[in-house]
Amino acid sequence: MIEFGIQLGAPSAEEMGDRRDYLRSLLEHGEGALRSAWLPDHLMKGDRPMLEGWTTLTYLAAEFPAYTFGHTVLSQSYRNPALLAKMAATFDYLTDGRLVLGIGAGWQADEYAAYGYDYPSAGVRIEQLSEAIDVLRAMWTRSPATYEGKHYHVRGAYCEPRPAKPIPILVGGRKPKFMRVAAEKADIWQWDGPIERYRVPYDLFVANCAEIGRDLRTITLSTSGEIYFPANPADFPTEPTSSFTDPAQDPSGSFAGELDWVMGPTPADAIQQLRPLIELGVTHLTLYFWDRRSLDLFAREVIPAFG
Repeated sequence: MIEFGIQLGAPSAEEMGDRRDYLRSLLEHGEGALRSAWLPDHLMKGDRPMLEGWTTLTYLAAEFPAYTFGHTVLSQSYRNPALLAKMAATFDYLTDGRLVLGIGAGWQADEYAAYGYDYPSAGVRIEQLSEAIDVLRAMWTRSPATYEGKHYHVRGAYCEPRPAKPIPILVGGRKPKFMRVAAEKADIWQWDGPIERYRVPYDLFVANCAEIGRDLRTITLSTSGEIYFPANPADFPTEPTSSFTDPAQDPSGSFAGELDWVMGPTPADAIQQLRPLIELGVTHLTLYFWDRRSLDLFAREVIPAFG
């Protein structure tokens, strides 16, 4: 079964208005067709308005019980992993299991500096991510939990009520060290489309799974992209766009430094652009819609094409 979710980025200048109303209207439009909703985890991008990701997630989850919620992705650096485990377990309990925990190594150096977080090397941050996932699972499955790592530890920690069933963990990235962590510990692996960008990391991911004996069928393959169906197809961007001004900021290969993938300009085009990824085995897609028109057309014409 193919599952489509909506990425809730910051609204455009034209649609800024009241941000709560903007986010609510997107979820209302997608209800019934889209099964999950996703938020970024950034604290700042210059002086651009930015809502804190976890707080916003809890607010929206209470308002929209039809959706599963998650982040693409939480920076493991911003929250002690034991505290994050407790936050996630509480969210899971209050929403009857509507959480996917998306987590990554973190990458935005200026954000770390501005908020006073240490910013170690990419290799260290990936080590920390690996241990953070271990802490999460220890806290969710043992009572009390004890874990001793190089970077993190918990000693006799209780996380009650623990999740009634395992909370899925989504990990995104493409560099070799990152891919090994995903192959070992992720329930969902995500990287951005299109197929030309996805295929090489996918092959590396498959190779890592084979090396450690992980059955690829136990991992959900996910991708992300953007959808724009303008009323006038001539308005569709002919040059790639990018959300990031400095691709060199992201030596970990997490989510930054890549050109955005905008599908369109028609629903038929989007179907053709998505099909190679779905034929490869991708069953989970998180999509950012440029406007409500694009969301409505996608729900009406694209999703039914994939059953």
